Amino acid sequence: MISQLRQQLDKARLPRHVAIIMDGNGRWAQKRGFSRVRGHQEGAESVREIVRISRNLGLGYLTLYAFSEENWQRPPKEVQALMHLLTHYLQRELAELRAQNIAFRAIGDLSQLPSKVRSLLDTAAKSTIHPAMTLTLALSYGARSEIVQAARRLSEQVRRGEMQPADINGEVFARSLYTGDMPDPDLLIRTSGEYRISNFLLWQLAYTELYFTETLWPDFREEEFLQALLDYQQRLRRFGLTQEQIEAQELRVPHY
Repeated sequence: MISQLRQQLDKARLPRHVAIIMDGNGRWAQKRGFSRVRGHQEGAESVREIVRISRNLGLGYLTLYAFSEENWQRPPKEVQALMHLLTHYLQRELAELRAQNIAFRAIGDLSQLPSKVRSLLDTAAKSTIHPAMTLTLALSYGARSEIVQAARRLSEQVRRGEMQPADINGEVFARSLYTGDMPDPDLLIRTSGEYRISNFLLWQLAYTELYFTETLWPDFREEEFLQALLDYQQRLRRFGLTQEQIEAQELRVPHY
């Protein structure tokens, strides 16, 4: 089945940037009578597989929603276990990320994270200079907070006389976000059957294709990922244009 799905993929029409809301670890564990921590551990295996597949397919950017601002409100033992799991993942995967020429970065209010985690994140971020793919983890992240912080930075620049209010447009604002040097996601995947984006990349998802699946994150592996990519390739991205305008643009693109 997986080999057939791979054959169906059009490598020329893969999304450049895929973002994923990894949801369902707790429910996966509860259905099996395990602790929620066990679900997070199994979810980490899905992370490892999806990163590997993304790199093999040649995707440029993969952004994973790993821990939200709201997740700090979870039981302290679960939060502690998540931080331990993140530490373990970074320690174990850093060498592989380097070997695969994958750049690593984290976005969010990283000041809230334990010092050991911040140190590992900093080390990982400096490990690859010319990456073939960028892996981004959203940690202690909230899109509304990201937008507010960007507005504050720009207003401070105006206050210092470095720019005028009229200089601020969509492009300038986008560069002030955590993802300012990255393209917006082409495809957002959310697992576990929830149909919302949960304060994730609110600005960046304006024209992103959305894909929802009932599959819980620990069960989301290569077959599910390939199906999401194939679904994406069936869609026509208009960006506000008509079908006729898109066809006219395609005719003007030179083919070599």
